[in-house]
Amino acid sequence: MKTIDINSDLGEGYGDYAKADDAAILGLITSANVACGFHAGDYMTMHQTAVLANKNGVSIGAHVGYPDIQGFGRRHIAYTAKELELMTIYQLGALSAIAEHAGSRLTHANFHGALGNLSFIDEDVSLATLSAVKAFDSTLKFVALPHTAAYRVAQKLGVDIVASFLADRAYTPDGVLVSRKTPGSVIHDPALIRERVQRVLQEGKVRAIDGTDLDMPVDSILVHSDTPDSIEIARTIRQAAQDIGYRIAAFT
Repeated sequence: MKTIDINSDLGEGYGDYAKADDAAILGLITSANVACGFHAGDYMTMHQTAVLANKNGVSIGAHVGYPDIQGFGRRHIAYTAKELELMTIYQLGALSAIAEHAGSRLTHANFHGALGNLSFIDEDVSLATLSAVKAFDSTLKFVALPHTAAYRVAQKLGVDIVASFLADRAYTPDGVLVSRKTPGSVIHDPALIRERVQRVLQEGKVRAIDGTDLDMPVDSILVHSDTPDSIEIARTIRQAAQDIGYRIAAFT
């Protein structure tokens, strides 16, 4: 039986503030990308998320972002290559220690917000951050969007790639995400999400925002935990995959 992973960005609260229903999401996914305290999260939130993930048999990965809690890591800030390298190492180290203390370990990494968007188009940024991931732990997988600079750099570095598909986000004809400022960039219709999931799994294609077809390899499907209807979306993705014969399982 074919398998597909479902991943989600979690641990994005801070202190007493919770951004999403992580406990509910963790019952529906197989891999968690956990905020490491820079764009969101703190030592308590990271630990709580790691413990819950462990209880649910969910793999734990580092969701590396800019040190910008006020902007939730979505503001573009200029950093040197060395700063990018060390902020990546810092976050990997923090979450790795917390995960091990919770009885688990890191299996993967990916990039959040403005850092992630920049890595889609800037090979120098991708090289600085992905070289740091590989140096920290060469067994870590990189959850990446195909058709991006980060994907290509990971291939060149020999980093093990997990191709991630965003069922609830629109794509440009070039294969990158449509800006959230653009109408139609976020998809909320469960029927359309179901159709997109089944088509990408069966045909390896997705319809871009201009109506053209785009080749889309997929090893994992992302659920945005902070989307208001994220629980329904996660259930829709699971059922859509299972209905065409897929088993839901982590990529590790």
